[in-house]
Amino acid sequence: MLSLGNLPLVYLARHGETEWSLSGQHTGLTDIALTANGEQQALKLGERLHGLEFAKVFSSPLQRAKRTCELAGFGSQVELLDNLKEWHYGAYEGITSQEIQKKRPDFMPFRDGFPEGEAVEEIGCRAALVVEQVKAVHKQGKNVLIFSHGHMLRFVASQFLNLPSSDARVFNLATASVSILGYDHNLQEPVIKLWNDASHY
Repeated sequence: MLSLGNLPLVYLARHGETEWSLSGQHTGLTDIALTANGEQQALKLGERLHGLEFAKVFSSPLQRAKRTCELAGFGSQVELLDNLKEWHYGAYEGITSQEIQKKRPDFMPFRDGFPEGEAVEEIGCRAALVVEQVKAVHKQGKNVLIFSHGHMLRFVASQFLNLPSSDARVFNLATASVSILGYDHNLQEPVIKLWNDASHY
């Protein structure tokens, strides 16, 4: 049995800045690159994570996440997971929330999902599969690091904490931020240890 002092953790790292994260455009499966500032954020993220050991490092295969992982110093260890890709925004890909609100003033993504894209339950199922892989490593008492996207990581958090998928809406994330999920007394008590820390840049 794991003791309280060595209960495992999962670190969640959002990718660095992109042109669309700056403009507020929904960036789902569009494979957009980091900005120069986003690359600097990723390097600072690497400094924040330096010296930590992870049994597994997972990343979305989309270049903004994968490049953040590489610049942070974990490229040689990374395992790419399709399930860590960002929410499929369908008809709203590349569109800002303000533009969506003009057409649909009552639109709530974490309730409604995206037309021609993924429903809330669908991305929640993908996140649940990721969490299964994380918790398999945690049963060995080992830590995990994940590089992914703003919305996807929110769903990973909700699934890890045994919350409904729609509750992912409360877990806001900045670019190149670090969050940590772990446990209280045992592996049946998942908790938030740190959330949305961007103090490293």
